[in-house]
Amino acid sequence: MIQAEFQSDRRENRTQHLSAELVIVGGGIAGVCAAITAARQGTQTILVQDRPVLGGNASSEVRLWILGATSHMGNNNRWSREGGVMDELLVENMYRNPEGNAVIFDTVLLDKVLQEPNITLLLNTAVYEVTKSNAQTIQSVTAFNPQNSTRYQLSAPLFCDASGDGIVAFQAGASFRMGAEKQSEFGEGFAPDEAYGELLGHSMYFYSKSAGTPVRYIPPSYALKDITEIPRYKLISKTDMGCRFWWFEYGGRTDTIHQTEEIKYELWKVIYGVWDYIKNSGEFDDVDDLTLEWVATIPGKRESRRFEGPYILKQQDVIEQRRFEDAVAFGGWALDLHPADGIYSERSGCTQWHSKGIYSIPYRCYYSKDIDNLFLAGRIISASHVAFGSTRVMATCGAGGQAVGMAAALCTQQHLSPAGLSEDPGIQQLQEALNLIGQSIPGTAIPSGGNALNQAKYSASSALKLAEIPADREWLNLKTSAAQMIPLKARQAYSFSIQVQATAATSLEVQLRTSAHPEHFTPEVVLESQTLHLAQGVQEMTVSFSCELEEEQYGFLTFLANESVQIRQSEQRYTGVLSVFNGVNKAVSNDGSQRPPKDIGIDAFEFWIPQRRPSGHNLAMKISPTIEAFEATNLGNGWVRPIRSVNAWVADLADPTPTLTVEWEADRPVSEIRLFWDTDYDHAMESTLMGHPESVMPFCVRNYQIFDLEGQLLAEVTGNYQTLNVHALPPETHVKGLVLKMEHPSEHIPAALFEWVVR
Repeated sequence: MIQAEFQSDRRENRTQHLSAELVIVGGGIAGVCAAITAARQGTQTILVQDRPVLGGNASSEVRLWILGATSHMGNNNRWSREGGVMDELLVENMYRNPEGNAVIFDTVLLDKVLQEPNITLLLNTAVYEVTKSNAQTIQSVTAFNPQNSTRYQLSAPLFCDASGDGIVAFQAGASFRMGAEKQSEFGEGFAPDEAYGELLGHSMYFYSKSAGTPVRYIPPSYALKDITEIPRYKLISKTDMGCRFWWFEYGGRTDTIHQTEEIKYELWKVIYGVWDYIKNSGEFDDVDDLTLEWVATIPGKRESRRFEGPYILKQQDVIEQRRFEDAVAFGGWALDLHPADGIYSERSGCTQWHSKGIYSIPYRCYYSKDIDNLFLAGRIISASHVAFGSTRVMATCGAGGQAVGMAAALCTQQHLSPAGLSEDPGIQQLQEALNLIGQSIPGTAIPSGGNALNQAKYSASSALKLAEIPADREWLNLKTSAAQMIPLKARQAYSFSIQVQATAATSLEVQLRTSAHPEHFTPEVVLESQTLHLAQGVQEMTVSFSCELEEEQYGFLTFLANESVQIRQSEQRYTGVLSVFNGVNKAVSNDGSQRPPKDIGIDAFEFWIPQRRPSGHNLAMKISPTIEAFEATNLGNGWVRPIRSVNAWVADLADPTPTLTVEWEADRPVSEIRLFWDTDYDHAMESTLMGHPESVMPFCVRNYQIFDLEGQLLAEVTGNYQTLNVHALPPETHVKGLVLKMEHPSEHIPAALFEWVVR
């Protein structure tokens, strides 16, 4: 029994002093990726989260899906899903939770963090005070957990603010911005005016379900009474829920930090009023059995402070895809601004302008220009309001978070400040370390010299030679223009034979297109166009092009829309080979093309996008000369996804045991093997609400074995589903060579491997 007498002095809560090498404040996606990345490099890390679960806006408290450069697969950024830990989390969630249950995603994040012995996790713990040792250095942060009535004093040489509102950077005195810059400051043509508004608001969502029996609904007194106060109320559907109501947004004309509670009450007013409209207005059929299952209790925040680093990312950096020598991450979501009046605005809920490809984010955006030991991660990084419209989305934040985590680990190992790492050779070391976990920094490959594979002779039991994509599926009607993406060689002319079926005599326009930028996938350049004259019925047609590419890159064999024509499809799928369509994706403001106003600095172009599986089959055809882009020589080129070409070894599907063999001139020590498998970087893997047709990506090799040349088994994996497999070998391991044997993922998809790194 505990019994305490009256005490005249104030009692103090228990205080616990913790120290580490890195303190990360904020357990959203950026903070989680930063913590896991740093911890895996041996950095003692404290991760502080003010909520009971990890994930921030992706958690079950808010339930927003994670998206990034793939943009719901509605833009031209092919194979652009973020890599590294961000990819690992999404792939893991796909395996455990293809239905997109936000509660299960909570467990995925927590499980990954708890598996790291170098992470000390503090949930329900809010940082409220910063102590500095001098004007430019943070000494400690103070936090409180109301669940265990404990005050924490957290000390470290390095800090990362991933808190969303920037509580640490703000109290430390770091320079920040809040709101939109004028067009004149950076020359950003998309900078909004006062009528549109300077801040994005908060959102809250609800879930509903059928109770199986009639359920009445009596709204609370504070519910919205007049649905017409929402100008776009006719967009409300009885079947929509969760983040499909992303446009339930409010607060852009308020203080999105200090007035968050008022914003929350307004959004509750909207939600309960909308549900009253659905249930009781008589405008919807078959709603008697519907009931509310969940309503958010905290808003998902979009925007507040942005802190200044040595560089501020701008609209031009995004649209022009400018390259930076210190690039450490990439983005690809549209420049996506929302009217400040939110749900009460007469305007569209968002204005999105896409770039033609992914863009780089420099390291200088990820640390404070004022505070010597402070990293920035998440939506608070150094960007203008317009550029923030793209960098703010969670997968981009996660990629930046892991860049910060790796940078913090290198700073710890080398006793450097964040700015100190920006000098040579620090950036090169950071880029190499990031790419070895799959970061895929634009324009920066894994250095070939660090991969022992490139000092060996290696061979494959087979390699795909693509002379034909078999016609073994149903016909595809060309009501929408379609194209087959194929990796083409430079200075080579190609011919294609296709099976077509016409309902009447007609003509079909066939074009060979490519992108103006060899690393992009916007087929804006028409190299050659031919017209095929078709008779009624089924026929095989050959189209021969005389044009040649100046350099190796993807070509688009393009069939312009004609509803009288069908083309055969194929059951076969291959790594780095994809069909795309001049289609529509309203979720990301894609109606087939982008037509911006003049003089806002945005490109006009067409969208050519894939269809989600189980659709999206390749177009059947015969190809001459044979495409030979799938050789084993790709395995050490430093790229882990298709860019200019496939960048993967792909086996022949007829090969019963696809095998790769590596041999050095003499025995050598081998400590680690890294294998980068194909988990379809083109699939968006939205984390919540949207279901997915598979739990394992169909291109991923599930079962494989690694031997030495004497036949000794070094590693065996069954049931793999992850992108990056790392095998740490015993310290005494010396081998003259390695043999990798695997099974095809399925009877229709050959085994493939992007990169094999031996160290």
